[in-house]
Amino acid sequence: MLYPGLYEQVINNALNSELAKIPEARKSTAPIDTAEAAKVLAQYLTDVVQKGLENVQDNGGGIEAQIQLANQIVTTIQNTTQETDFAALGVDQRAEQLLALLQQNDLRLATGKSAKDLDRPETSIAQSSLFTGAIHEPQMYTELKKEIVSADRIDMLVSFIKWSGLRLIMDELRQFAQSGGELRIITTSYMGATDVKAIEELRALPNTKIKVSYDTKRTRLHAKTYVFYRNTGFTTAYVGSSNLSNAAISSGLEWNVKVTRKDLPETIEKIAATFESYWNSSEFEYYDEGQRERLTRALKAEKYSETDHSGIYTLDILPYSYQQEILDRLNAERTVRGYNRNLVVAATGTGKTVISALDYKRFCKQHPGQPCRLLFVAHREEILKQSLYTFRAVLKDANFGELYVGSHKADSIDHLFVSIQTFNSQEFAAKTAADFYDYIVVDEFHHAAAPAYQKLLEYYQPKILLGLTATPERMDGKSVLDYFGGRIAAEIRLPEAIDRKLLCPFQYFGVTDTADLSSLKWCTGGYDKNELSNLYTLSGMVAERRADLVVNSILKYVTDIDDVKGLGFCVSIAHAQFMARYFNTHGIPSMALTGDSPDEERNAAKQRLVSGELRFLFVVDIYNEGVDIPEVNTVLFLRPTESLTVFLQQLGRGLRLAENKDCLTVLDFIGQANKKYNFDEKFAALLSNTTRSVSRELKEGFVSAPKGCYIQLEKYAAKYVLDNISASYDRTSGLVARAAAFTEDTGLPLTLGNFLDYYHLDPRAIYSKKVCFSRLCVRAGAASDFAEPLEETMTKALARFAVVDSRRWIHFLLELLSKLDNTNFAVLSPVERRMLQMFYVTLWGKTAESWDDEEVLDNLYALSDSPVLLGELQALLQYQYDRIDFIDEPVDVGFDCPLDLHCTYTRDQLLVALDFLKPATVREGVKWLPEKQLDVFFVTLNKADKDYSPTTMYKDYSINESLFHWQSQSTTAENSATGQRYIHHREKGSRVLLFVREFKAEARFGGAGAYTYLGTVNYVKHVGSRPMNITWRLNRPIPAKFLKKTNKLIVG
Repeated sequence: MLYPGLYEQVINNALNSELAKIPEARKSTAPIDTAEAAKVLAQYLTDVVQKGLENVQDNGGGIEAQIQLANQIVTTIQNTTQETDFAALGVDQRAEQLLALLQQNDLRLATGKSAKDLDRPETSIAQSSLFTGAIHEPQMYTELKKEIVSADRIDMLVSFIKWSGLRLIMDELRQFAQSGGELRIITTSYMGATDVKAIEELRALPNTKIKVSYDTKRTRLHAKTYVFYRNTGFTTAYVGSSNLSNAAISSGLEWNVKVTRKDLPETIEKIAATFESYWNSSEFEYYDEGQRERLTRALKAEKYSETDHSGIYTLDILPYSYQQEILDRLNAERTVRGYNRNLVVAATGTGKTVISALDYKRFCKQHPGQPCRLLFVAHREEILKQSLYTFRAVLKDANFGELYVGSHKADSIDHLFVSIQTFNSQEFAAKTAADFYDYIVVDEFHHAAAPAYQKLLEYYQPKILLGLTATPERMDGKSVLDYFGGRIAAEIRLPEAIDRKLLCPFQYFGVTDTADLSSLKWCTGGYDKNELSNLYTLSGMVAERRADLVVNSILKYVTDIDDVKGLGFCVSIAHAQFMARYFNTHGIPSMALTGDSPDEERNAAKQRLVSGELRFLFVVDIYNEGVDIPEVNTVLFLRPTESLTVFLQQLGRGLRLAENKDCLTVLDFIGQANKKYNFDEKFAALLSNTTRSVSRELKEGFVSAPKGCYIQLEKYAAKYVLDNISASYDRTSGLVARAAAFTEDTGLPLTLGNFLDYYHLDPRAIYSKKVCFSRLCVRAGAASDFAEPLEETMTKALARFAVVDSRRWIHFLLELLSKLDNTNFAVLSPVERRMLQMFYVTLWGKTAESWDDEEVLDNLYALSDSPVLLGELQALLQYQYDRIDFIDEPVDVGFDCPLDLHCTYTRDQLLVALDFLKPATVREGVKWLPEKQLDVFFVTLNKADKDYSPTTMYKDYSINESLFHWQSQSTTAENSATGQRYIHHREKGSRVLLFVREFKAEARFGGAGAYTYLGTVNYVKHVGSRPMNITWRLNRPIPAKFLKKTNKLIVG
């Protein structure tokens, strides 16, 4: 009997017969994933075999009959695989289990003891179990004692260690360590709970290493894990709620799962991999005898929340991964494109000043022996004080810089933190040369469009101008992007900031709106504001009904209306005033604020909101930057926000961290929208995972929302969004409609680059539809029709060119494509011929045997006969070049190879670049090129077709930015020729090249996934054989932007 519900069941013959009677709509089946097939089928067979053996027993068969059946199964496997190794796996007729083994020279033998006397845990070391502190189960600490003395290696990961808990197991730990066992412990100064005595006692043990995190705001370690590795393969781990304290391991109501390698190997692999990742992270520091005072100080600071900053100038301030990504992007903007005026956009509270200080520190390193004069400009004294403090901490120099603001006067202006008011009143520009300052930072750069900043920005010519802002779009419509060539150099995405706990999590509710906007007039870039305002305020019953919906939705979704401190974003002053009036008449005290409201009124409104006297402030567009209210816990989007930047700015107003605020409630009123309204980019900006489409996320319940966040759309709101997205981007007709109205909507010429930038599209969003952009423009009536011989071939190939990000290769191609008819391909240099071969295989799907071959030349010269598509290819390559956000470099592989570090290539491109001209023959994940003495590794991190597969995810991954864990093919033994070549590659003169991709197939756009080149690696160590688990050290560290993908163990 099949019950309705969820299954993950292998379909056998009996099930197949039952399913045949059930209509298609009532059942859902899927093929077994090839990457997980061995595990899935083995799990299924475990049940079958167990039932078979029980059946033999029930029918009177003894243990001998069960062994006979087991051996028949082993024989079948041996006959099928033809591997002689399986013959040795038959079960011995004596029907026994091996329980323990002693070494030949074990000291216990001399005292008359035998292997039977060995201590072993009460619970099985082959089957997982749960400890709940129940009366009839063994106590956790007595089990830990037995686990310790029977282990070969131990890893412990706990938030804190109390002496009261440690002393219960200290004798066993001492015995273990003195017998040669290796002990590693990771802990923190969290809440000041750790006892220094406990850490000191552990430090005194031999073969023991301890790492401590002193930065608990950054590390947030709450895991509790004890892992007992055994060379016999019977590894066990305890994962649960118990820290190393007396209460936790002896009497508390703690739950801990005991996991064994024998029945949960993938879980043990993940535990081991995660511990290794933490151990190699810079966040955890080795503890030795010189660290005692520092630990004592850190514990005291945690306990009493000290604000003593005395140690700040001795600590290295390291960037978070998202900050490193921004530093890398800034470097690329300057090095790749030569842009030295850079704008960084990040929500308030995400550490923009730290980024500027780290960037300035790098600038000083690049200009040794020079004054590196710094001007830091802001408009408020508190910002300048905090910024000076940050710069001193980053530079580890308590005397760096001077303040010049209010009552503070500066003795030297070489490194000056000055208010814009002081800058103007002291006429700085008149007293210093235009190139006096090398590095200028302007904080809160959105103010820069104001007249006060003009002198500063027009006069000085620094080597670097860095603008910092949370709000690049101003209320007055003036954009500050003009100062930066129209470019934002780098942005911190909201999900990253929330995952890092720099911003408050949100709960977003998409409420079905009663107002239908589909027929409203659409002007350049958005709805006609007057029509919107009239609909929301002057349309009588429609406006009233909508305002009533807003009130009812607030009462439905918020916990307690009395606790609300809300902002409502309106389309016009009239709309804000209408909403405030409506709320007040319905018993919700509210007020409307506009750009014309005087400062006193604005400040008073802020105080009244924070104190609880008001529940809502209704404002027009961006809530004026001058009044920042971290306590805001509810945001209402009462109008559609066409600009993504404005939407994120408005949302950011509520995401500031504040005491007693656990999340932000967001109510977005979603009605039937104009087809040109862009829902896709809005939701994409809220999601952590950018590889999945918004449509798929919406259907699956927004599983990629940032940690602690929740996104829910009401039934019709969800339908409006899905219909809009599928009509806009999921279908070619939607793209055609966007192209047709593009110039009218945006005021920009219709070019590939403009189209992709304006709609925040990946080029593959077009090319995956099997249409080229030029043809799209023809269908839209925006370009003349054309007929070109290579249209079909090039349209297919453009998607493969849409991942190209190598500066060297793009330079070569743009130069080559502009003078095709005048190029003698046979006289190109060897590296140019390799790049040409990469181009040829990408376009025609096969390699060129010779550059004199008639068919090859005909193909290449035919490009000139397709000028429209050739122009599109050139535009695409230029677009790709303008998006490069990292700095590549050549890799020494023993010959002139065109593959550059951290660039992305298809399998065919990279193989032909290595002179292997039959790329289609490579099916496996490794390729040995004997004539080049190169081992090429093709690593797919997610081997299964689904996004998350615990059975395959922990075979290949980065441990940190410099170490990579890789599992060989299952047939590679450590003593084989291949295994020995991996181990001794340096002595043998061969190199190992590492290429990595996240998924086999590109989830959103289809087609095989391309590989990122991580460079050459060197052997560090390995464990196991058939397969070998090898740790490699990369010659160049993995950049922050890739580390998120290669290290599946990163939290936040």
